[in-house]
Amino acid sequence: MFVYPHPDKIAFAIGPFDVPGLGSVGPLEVHWYGITYLVGFVAGWWLARRRAAQPSSTWTPDLVDDLIFMCAVGVILGGRLGWMLVYGTERLLAEPLSIFRIWEGGMSFHGGFVGVAIALAVFARRHGRAAVDVFDFTMPLPAIGFGAGRIGNFINGELWGKTTSADAPWAVIVDGQARHASQLYELFLEGVVLFFVLWLYSRKPRPVMATSGLFLVVYGVGRFVIEFVREPDQQMGYLALGWVTMGQILSTPMVIAGAVLLVLAHRRGTEA
Repeated sequence: MFVYPHPDKIAFAIGPFDVPGLGSVGPLEVHWYGITYLVGFVAGWWLARRRAAQPSSTWTPDLVDDLIFMCAVGVILGGRLGWMLVYGTERLLAEPLSIFRIWEGGMSFHGGFVGVAIALAVFARRHGRAAVDVFDFTMPLPAIGFGAGRIGNFINGELWGKTTSADAPWAVIVDGQARHASQLYELFLEGVVLFFVLWLYSRKPRPVMATSGLFLVVYGVGRFVIEFVREPDQQMGYLALGWVTMGQILSTPMVIAGAVLLVLAHRRGTEA
């Protein structure tokens, strides 16, 4: 049995500072959640640079740098806006400026995915590259960031799983209740499993769209399964049959689209 220690969400603080005309400003607080995003972007950049350095690659370091910047903008804007529109509409209407308080949590994977998809399409158009090739190159990169983000959720004490038996070896005691640490389950499936499956699969030339399709299937299935032990979103609860969640509804099209892409990719057989 593990008792959740409620760690400090703030990694460190700098300041306060004396600013002429403004007086004391700060301190500047750096949150663990923000650090996990930085870890994800740096890991993705490093992995992309490694892939770009391969002799057969058509990617340059400058292209990789631009790619990661575009992805960072897409995931932050899409993730935050997606969460506010789907889960935090009342809060957004009451406090419009709350959309900028990312450090408080509230980021949607599915919104971030749409944001990154748009960013990658813009990137492909700007650099005259085929969008499907850009997607295939990018899909193995974000898994470490997904895993790091789930660690941030755990530190923030959010997205807990359902209650379970206190005697269960997986139980985490949170405010006196035994719960599934669903953030850590997602760390394993969305971080560890997704990374190794996509990274190893994409080491060899694969048909165009196959890597993107595999990403959608592996992530979508993992997220769908985790939703069975994760508490439903407080704003919505269960949407159908007493167990269907918004996460499962949003993940289902991902799995279907990924399966279609995989079938089409292998039928065509054109290597990326």
